[in-house]
Amino acid sequence: MLPIRGMLADAGVTEQQWRVIRVLDEEGPLDPTTIARRAVLLLPSLTRILQKLEEKGLVTRRPDDHDRRRQVIEVTDAGRNIIDANMSTSHRILSDLRERLGEERHETLIDLLGELTELEPQKDKGPVTR
Repeated sequence: MLPIRGMLADAGVTEQQWRVIRVLDEEGPLDPTTIARRAVLLLPSLTRILQKLEEKGLVTRRPDDHDRRRQVIEVTDAGRNIIDANMSTSHRILSDLRERLGEERHETLIDLLGELTELEPQKDKGPVTR
C-alpha cells in the first residue's frame, strides 16, 4: 500500500476517500448505505469521509427524487479529475504488484479479498480467536 498511499497523498485524498470517489465514478450517484457497502466502509466512518469530500468539492449531496428522506451522493468534476489524473499511476502500481506476486498468487489474493468483503459479521459471537 505504500506506493498507493504516496500517490494519494500527492493527490490530497486518503485511501478511504479514494475508494468512495472511485465507487461513485464507476457506479454513478448512490445512497450512503450502498457506498459504504461497495467501498467496504462502516457507515459512521463514511459519514465523516463524505463530509470531508464535500468540503473539498469532490462530491455533492442532494435529496433523492423519489424519497426526500434519503440522500444521493455524486462525484463532482473535481473528483473525476483526481481519478483521471491518478488512474495511470494506480494501474502501474497494481501491475507492478501483480508482476511481483505472480499471476496465480495475485488471482488467489483477489479471490480471498472478494470472499472477505462478502463475509457477514457474526452477531453475538464475540471476537474471533485462534
